[in-house]
Amino acid sequence: MSRDRLVGAFLVALSAACFGAMAIFARFAYADGAEPVAVLFLRFLLAGIVLGVVMISGRRAWPRGRNLWVLAAMGGICYVGQSLSFFVALEHAAAGLVALLLYLYPFLVTVLGAVLLRRRLTMARMSAVLIALLGTALTLGGGLSGAPLGIGLGLTAALIYSVYILVGGIVLTREDPLGAATVVMIAAAVVFGGIVAIERPAFPATVVGWSAIVAIAIVSTVVAMVSLFAGLRRVGAADAATLSTLEPVVTFALAAVFLGEPLRGHQLLGGAIILAAVIWLTRSGAAPDAPVASQVPQPAAGGGSGRSSAS
Repeated sequence: MSRDRLVGAFLVALSAACFGAMAIFARFAYADGAEPVAVLFLRFLLAGIVLGVVMISGRRAWPRGRNLWVLAAMGGICYVGQSLSFFVALEHAAAGLVALLLYLYPFLVTVLGAVLLRRRLTMARMSAVLIALLGTALTLGGGLSGAPLGIGLGLTAALIYSVYILVGGIVLTREDPLGAATVVMIAAAVVFGGIVAIERPAFPATVVGWSAIVAIAIVSTVVAMVSLFAGLRRVGAADAATLSTLEPVVTFALAAVFLGEPLRGHQLLGGAIILAAVIWLTRSGAAPDAPVASQVPQPAAGGGSGRSSAS
């Protein structure tokens, strides 16, 4: 296993941990009177401002040309569409079912990458994806009832996020993760700003709620997104998606520590299975997400498949 791959796996795991903490922060924001659309708008607005300041003060190069428009679409269309699909699905299906449907995206990323982008599909990678999916199902547990609309929107959220990960893996072969994340955040903030202007949702009422919003913006957006993009460049879209299944494990662990929510046996078992899949995938040195035709074979003594610089 190369050092670059190990660093990439760590960065994706860090991203998953930061994303997993967002549900805890959001609970405090909602308890303070904030509505979901307001939280999403403030999340991307504050994150965009912070990243923009870092970009300007560091005189870093901004994405340009086609990549700029692709990244803007990732934020303004994919991220917004995925978020809205997920939240509306929660109104028509149980939270456990909607979350499980969303976490189909590692499987979708792997399959779509193989079919549409001719990514190498190894046995180790597919096995890790399926094991992680089983662990996610156990972690999220029961409450799997829902209307067809909720199920359809949950699947839509997973499909949109899969496209987001795949496209991001391609663009990040040519762009700096910090600049890419900044464009995505600003684009999402602009679109959610328009929604807020129309719906006029409630904002946080006290310092507690605003502190939770700041934590969502810094920890669960800035750190999470930049880490994810940096990890994507090193391990590829399919493996990054599978490694990201650590997120629900972190959420349940933090909920137990900070909110006093009990950890059930099936959640512990599911978390252990996900961790096992992540460790196996990281140590296996699965083939990167390069097209099959461009793989460079290793000498026979190496016993492994080729690795290229693609995402």
